[in-house]
Amino acid sequence: FRTGLDIARYTAGIMRADMAAYDRDPALYTQSLGAWHGFIAQQQMIAVKKHFGGTERRYIYLSGWMVAALRSEFGPLPDQSMHEKTAVADLIEEIYTSLRQADEVAMNDLFRALKAAGSDAERSKVIDQIDNFETHVVPIIADIDAGFGNEHATYLLAKELIKAGACCLQIENQVSDAKQCGHQDGKVTVPREDFIEKLRACRLAFEELGVDEGVIVARTDSLGAGLTQ
Repeated sequence: FRTGLDIARYTAGIMRADMAAYDRDPALYTQSLGAWHGFIAQQQMIAVKKHFGGTERRYIYLSGWMVAALRSEFGPLPDQSMHEKTAVADLIEEIYTSLRQADEVAMNDLFRALKAAGSDAERSKVIDQIDNFETHVVPIIADIDAGFGNEHATYLLAKELIKAGACCLQIENQVSDAKQCGHQDGKVTVPREDFIEKLRACRLAFEELGVDEGVIVARTDSLGAGLTQ
């Protein structure tokens, strides 16, 4: 992977294939593990590979709640979009740096084993592991909250998340400057047409950056909201 966009295109293909597999058989569901730090994500995927033998149908979930509580320069904050817009993009980049680092360490161990191999059979076994190496890089579902502003702000922020490597954006239909955590009262939603414009903004960001298979999780808080703007 040379850039975050390479990662986004690669992981978008994985997610689309997993979605199609789930449509055929709901037993083939995916599992997303929350991570608020690159090292956490790295250790999660190392453990998943060690325990399950691979990372199939395992994702990283990057929640706005975790970013607000644990990553904001303002200190621990409630899940109300008060943290810096750039915090999510920065965390995506950090996570993928850590996952690629795990690849480097694992591949280095394999080449060390190849050098130490004492027979043709041992060398052949290690070469097969190198040729069929599975990366620790997995899809990230990135929470963009309510877009941190209008559709133009959503579009600009979505581009930064995708360039960092995100193949999937989760966005909700609350009013950005009145955003509440999903389980809280007092939520205010935007009109349907406004939310559709934000979804289009996210789709435009994917298409402009060449991540045609990018995924949008369009979350509605309408059932739990008291007001629509």
